[in-house]
Amino acid sequence: MNSEELQAYRDVLKCNFKDLDAVFEGCMSEALALLSEQGVKDYLEGASLICMIGRGFEPVLVYLEEMPQVASQLGEPTLSLVSKTVWTMSRSPNGKAIAPFLQTIAETSRRLGSEELLQHYIDIVLDMMERTTGSIHGFHTTIPSPGLPDLLNHMPFLLNQLSLEGLKNWIDYGIRNYANHPERQSNYFCLQTADSRAILQRERHGTLFIDNERKLDLYMQALWQDKPHLVPYSNAFDELRKPMPYYDHLGIRVPDVYDDKGNVRGIDRYRALLAHIAAHQRWTTAIIADNYSPFQRITIEVFEDSRVEYLTIQRYPGLRRLFIALHPVPEEDACQSEEESCIRHRLAMLSYAILNADHPYKNPDVLEFVERFHAVTQTGSAETADMAKLAVSFIARTRRQSDQLPNVYFKDTEVGYRDDNRHMWMFIEEGDEEEAFEDKREVPPDEKELDGLPPRHYPEWDYSTKTYRPDWVSLYESLHPSGNAADIDKLLAKHSALAKRLKQVLDLLKPQNYVRIRYQEEGSELDLDVAIRSLIDLKCGVTPDPRINMSHRHDGRDIAVMLLLDLSASLDEVPDGCEQTILQLSQEAVSLLSWAIERLGDAFAIAGFSSNTRHEVRYQHIKGYAEHWGEDVKARLAAMEAGYSTRMGAALRHAAHYLGARKADKKLLLVLTDGEPSDIDATDDRQLIEDARKAVQELDQQGIYTYCINLDANVRPGSDDYVADIFGNQYMVIDRIERLPEKLPQLFMALTG
Repeated sequence: MNSEELQAYRDVLKCNFKDLDAVFEGCMSEALALLSEQGVKDYLEGASLICMIGRGFEPVLVYLEEMPQVASQLGEPTLSLVSKTVWTMSRSPNGKAIAPFLQTIAETSRRLGSEELLQHYIDIVLDMMERTTGSIHGFHTTIPSPGLPDLLNHMPFLLNQLSLEGLKNWIDYGIRNYANHPERQSNYFCLQTADSRAILQRERHGTLFIDNERKLDLYMQALWQDKPHLVPYSNAFDELRKPMPYYDHLGIRVPDVYDDKGNVRGIDRYRALLAHIAAHQRWTTAIIADNYSPFQRITIEVFEDSRVEYLTIQRYPGLRRLFIALHPVPEEDACQSEEESCIRHRLAMLSYAILNADHPYKNPDVLEFVERFHAVTQTGSAETADMAKLAVSFIARTRRQSDQLPNVYFKDTEVGYRDDNRHMWMFIEEGDEEEAFEDKREVPPDEKELDGLPPRHYPEWDYSTKTYRPDWVSLYESLHPSGNAADIDKLLAKHSALAKRLKQVLDLLKPQNYVRIRYQEEGSELDLDVAIRSLIDLKCGVTPDPRINMSHRHDGRDIAVMLLLDLSASLDEVPDGCEQTILQLSQEAVSLLSWAIERLGDAFAIAGFSSNTRHEVRYQHIKGYAEHWGEDVKARLAAMEAGYSTRMGAALRHAAHYLGARKADKKLLLVLTDGEPSDIDATDDRQLIEDARKAVQELDQQGIYTYCINLDANVRPGSDDYVADIFGNQYMVIDRIERLPEKLPQLFMALTG
């Protein structure tokens, strides 16, 4: 379409809004592609008519954008039908109803499916407009219909629930009962009243559960020798969180109505749903959900759904045809964009390919895992756990970076006869959703949450996908138990000669200069100059300056330190040539360092960490910033014990939570450890190393300097490469661990001098 043709069409459209020129070419391109020559003429005449009603540019824009598709689907006579309806509405007091009428016309037309039904729909709307306009308390008025805009705004939802006959009956009830009550009429058509919802429920169409409950009971009893309690629920009133079938100890939840779907009757949809749930009840074994990521859990559910359907079809082969008829068939190339998540699309293809051997797919991953699925299930001994292994392999093979995007591709991915699979999962660490499942299993004492504060959840870096696993680690913090403070005093006495040498260095580092801070309302002493001037002002009747005090601060040193101790089980080892464990040597070193930092006056804290899987990272406070080096801190330090594993990333992030809150020119995090990060649930040796490396990078961005003191009594070439991987060049390896009490304070003074 050249510019001359475009201008010719623009001349036909009698409308002078300035904003029209920006969209006219796009609208005309669509119209020319979908409409005949006469259709284009009617299209422009209709737009001209709407432009003449004087309601602004929006109605014209909506008509131009929506009507080509409507006319293409239902027929070109709908163009004039809609425009004339808008003109009729504009000649009444109901001008505000024009916008919702046009905004919902496309979705309404799609639901109705024919020009004839669209005409019936418009008749219903105009009838309501006539019956509810100007009829308040028997007096003729010119007020608009109170409920018409609300009705039109809710029309797509209503037509999803009702046939046209049901819609007409529902509207008639509202008009008859609320014609003289504008506010109550509006509430009725907004679905805010009890009778509005009750009449809507009564008028719904399709195969009603209540009419077929006995048939379904007999079906379950005959095929599955079971007579479960069937509990209906409604899809009518929850659009944001659409309910799904499921079963628990109270019974099987099923929709209260099913429409026919293609050639499948509503009653057969119920039968497919109940067969699928009955198969789960017989052959699915619950597994621990906490062991899997959300992507893995979704995939496991698809494989398990396919397995129980395979077993069902072995018993009742006729069900295969029903399952295939109800299963969506996504197009293989439908989801290719990197701007939306395609995980549901891949799983829907896999599910259909397992169910139907005549599937059209060529994807090599889908074909491979269909073959692997049949190889496992045909042995007759496959369990839910076997499906979990297959699913983890599938998600590892096919996962993309875009899978985590919030924009998910949903078209042809919902298998409507399947339940929500809540029965498949047991939760050790329960959240709000899991608690709603009412899982009553007994949790062993060692699985219960640790006493103290509720857990803090931290992400963990997945280096293979270059993304974070959100809220992956649960960290429990507590105050370290106390022991005998005198034991620490003995350690300090043991190293009295070293302490004497350290004291000489500390005296050189300790700030000696004081800076006077004047004009303070509160301070350590009176500022005489300001005080005298304020007294003179007071005698002269002038408001005196209240800032008559001054204080002092050290000049030249503003440091906050966090000492993070690895308390994993390996600290109980005795290095070659030593008589003490690494833990005992660490106690001596930390005691000397704490004594030294206290003499310098720097703010410092001490904490220890260990881990027992990602669900239990222990973080124990030994000294807080507000505490001084005293008996309480010594007692906690004396009680240190080693145990469990070394999940370092979460501990680093939590230490930074406290250190980052300090107001200091320099923030130093010292990490004292004897081995690389590891945990019993980490199968990849690099995973926790890469996560700790990422945590150090995060701390660096927060202005926190991280330094590692690595204790390794058995140094081998390359054995400490992980330290450089995590901390770069910010580390020291101490191979003669017996020298740790001497080295650690010296290192600190070198870092902060």
